[in-house]
Amino acid sequence: VPSVKPGYLRPLVPEQAPQEAEPWTAVMADIERVVMSGVTHWQSPRFHAYFPTANSYPAIVADMLSGAIACIGFTWIASPACTELEVVMLDWLGQMLGLPEQFLARSGGEGGGVIQGTASEATLVALLGAKSRTMQKLKEEHPEWSDTDILGKLVGYCNKQAHSSVERAGLLGGVKLRSLQPDGKRRLRGDILRKAMEEDISKGLIPFYVVATLGTTSSCTFDALDEIGDVCNEHGIWLHVDAAYAGSAFICPEYRHLMKGIEKADSFNFNPHKWMLVNFDCSAMWLKQPRWIVDAFNVDPLYLKHDQQGSAPDYRHWQIPLGRRFRSLKLWFVLRLYGVENLQKHIRKQIALAHLFEKFLASDDRFELFEEVTMGLVCFRLKGSNEINEELLRRINGRGKIHLVPSKIDDVYFLRLAICSRFTEDS
Repeated sequence: VPSVKPGYLRPLVPEQAPQEAEPWTAVMADIERVVMSGVTHWQSPRFHAYFPTANSYPAIVADMLSGAIACIGFTWIASPACTELEVVMLDWLGQMLGLPEQFLARSGGEGGGVIQGTASEATLVALLGAKSRTMQKLKEEHPEWSDTDILGKLVGYCNKQAHSSVERAGLLGGVKLRSLQPDGKRRLRGDILRKAMEEDISKGLIPFYVVATLGTTSSCTFDALDEIGDVCNEHGIWLHVDAAYAGSAFICPEYRHLMKGIEKADSFNFNPHKWMLVNFDCSAMWLKQPRWIVDAFNVDPLYLKHDQQGSAPDYRHWQIPLGRRFRSLKLWFVLRLYGVENLQKHIRKQIALAHLFEKFLASDDRFELFEEVTMGLVCFRLKGSNEINEELLRRINGRGKIHLVPSKIDDVYFLRLAICSRFTEDS
């Protein structure tokens, strides 16, 4: 972590852009002086904060190629390869995870995948699809209801430990979103969800959307997807699965039990740009019925129409922005130049390193684990008060050698050590 203070950069550069061109040598010299002096090194083997952000040579080269081709693939005709490679790569990736066939384009059904910028976008896109589907259904049943009548009644649900972007999606989508208190193991369970829905239905509200989290941000716990799926299917409610970090581990068959019930979901998302060696941004999302998203986002001006409409996806209808980069190149390069086998080794190695750190903690009776270690995240604390743990983190981060971030659940403060860099070793 750099030792700079806010505003450090302005005095290092001129007040205005140069009138005449400067040489490359001058610009490159300033990278070290101006930029690197203020960079937090996410790829350092001692960076253990947040979650990983992926990085690899194949992905960097593919990113450069994407920049060089410089197409904007909002429709099929805008650059056919950009759309078609994405369709196929999301099928490759879905098969690697063991996703049900109805999520894949190759099944010949409606389903398919799309690359979003972030998991936050995927959560919002799914919410807007769920809203569109529910409003259409309710208008058929109650033609006298206006959009305003319906919107005031809609309510969505998530674990209190779900990512903040779920709450934000509710704000952006203009609907109520309830954060539910999970069980003692910090998992959202089917009975908790059912009780909340029944309460709301009795008040005249209309449940329409649920987010199940597989690998929460604070402590990497897994909601009871199978149970939640049953509740959603009983009530005809859209179930979105957010597996932003932990989803990469499902390429290893031994971790797939954690997504039991995935066939009951309507949409599923994880970030290859976190843990699967694909540079940011590349968030993979699959939809069983993309038509609800397409209907929600469909604005069709003449200048975007083309002769092949309907024969291939126009991904502008599957996302918030219109423009999109050729991101499937990164997936293609990484999957081919590593192979599934080496990606699995990478995941297994990082989980093994987390268990190694867990072993170090277990051998020192001053410490306690806050959460069971399942992935590459270890949540731990000194036995004792929150204050003593706050002081420990201040000292660790104050030395500038390694970087951690804390979290707090039910007023218990703890430290998170995530295995982030592909350069982290056991000695």
